[in-house]
Amino acid sequence: MNIQITNGRVVDPASGTDQKADIAIADGKIAGIGSSIPAGFQAERTIDASGCIVAPGLVDLAARLREPGYEHEGMLESEMAAAIAGGVTSLVCPPDTDPVLDEPGLVEMLKFRAEKLQAARLFPQGALTRGLAGGVLTEMAELTEAGCIGFGQADVPLGDTQVLQRALSYASTFGYTVWLRPQDRDLGKGVAASGPLATRLGLSGVSVSAETIAIFTIVELMKSTGARVHLCRISSARGVELVRQAKAQGLPITCDVSINSLHLADTDIGYFDSRARLNPPLRQQGDRDALSAALADGTIDALVSDHTPVEADAKTLPFAEAEAGATGLELLLPLALRWGERSGAGIARAIEAVTAAPARLLGADHAATGIGRLQQGGVADLCIVDPALEWQVEPGALRSQGKHTPFAGYPLQGRARHTLVAGRVVHE
Repeated sequence: MNIQITNGRVVDPASGTDQKADIAIADGKIAGIGSSIPAGFQAERTIDASGCIVAPGLVDLAARLREPGYEHEGMLESEMAAAIAGGVTSLVCPPDTDPVLDEPGLVEMLKFRAEKLQAARLFPQGALTRGLAGGVLTEMAELTEAGCIGFGQADVPLGDTQVLQRALSYASTFGYTVWLRPQDRDLGKGVAASGPLATRLGLSGVSVSAETIAIFTIVELMKSTGARVHLCRISSARGVELVRQAKAQGLPITCDVSINSLHLADTDIGYFDSRARLNPPLRQQGDRDALSAALADGTIDALVSDHTPVEADAKTLPFAEAEAGATGLELLLPLALRWGERSGAGIARAIEAVTAAPARLLGADHAATGIGRLQQGGVADLCIVDPALEWQVEPGALRSQGKHTPFAGYPLQGRARHTLVAGRVVHE
């Protein structure tokens, strides 16, 4: 269908565009923007975007879809519906499914299931070691052919440094990206961030050293192997500083932060609120401020939802026993806009952090298709956002099968009115 989007404010950080313009879509691609729309273009459908922002579809680098193996907590159908309702058109899923994504057949099956739904684009992340057990490396070449965009351990720390060195060396040889959440296996076994609050509540703590020691190790191995590494969900001010230093040295290192760590602090645990039982744990106000500043200046590349749907029985437990995680796909967009406004970073950087910046981390081949940006001839993945729409987070109204979020009851502003993937309106 030929579609024309009219009267919208087109914001595309990748090209520096911020202007009122129409967009023409044909054959799943952007046929033209503003004056570049072909003469004689005939639209079969017109969408009036008056008062709205027309932006690239969001790219989320951390979204668990709970399939295969955890269908009681989420399914592809429900979580993809949550994605497109939130304006997310591309997402990366970690390999910690059951069975683990360590075989090409599993990856191909997951991609086939996702493609049949004709919703958001799915980019699986392959397991770095078989079964995420930390012993034997997976067949990365075969997994890449099956569709994996990188390799990681999800939230399972890799304790054997020699295995990590071998993995980085192999990945470097073939140009693969390794995705690692920096957490020392032995220091990271607590349930809350170390500090006065964890002590007062009697909760086992995770020190900042659990993150910084892991980053030190990763950076040193990057220097010796030449590997490209993406650090998932940085959570501390000291961790940010180490990444800043590594980037200054020219190392091919990137990182992201979750909406939870960007907006919340350990005090949001309140009186043992298990909705705030997260991984990584919420840290102190100073860490939150440092994360915000680092996202604004580009030290932190991208903002992610860290979407982890958890069933009610696993959350309605004492804090230390509750399963870590929170739903976030439908909250990524409004929380990005909220951060952009409150931090002073502005709407362009807020949108860039959830579109163009994460798209670049998918790899050059995927970025070249136009994912994460609005360009003539590029794929027509975009969202039309009503930035003035005020709404309250009501867990029961979320599309995700996981209803638990520390933002429950929060007043937010801004929501996707339409979401298009490959020129098809998949949500309105």
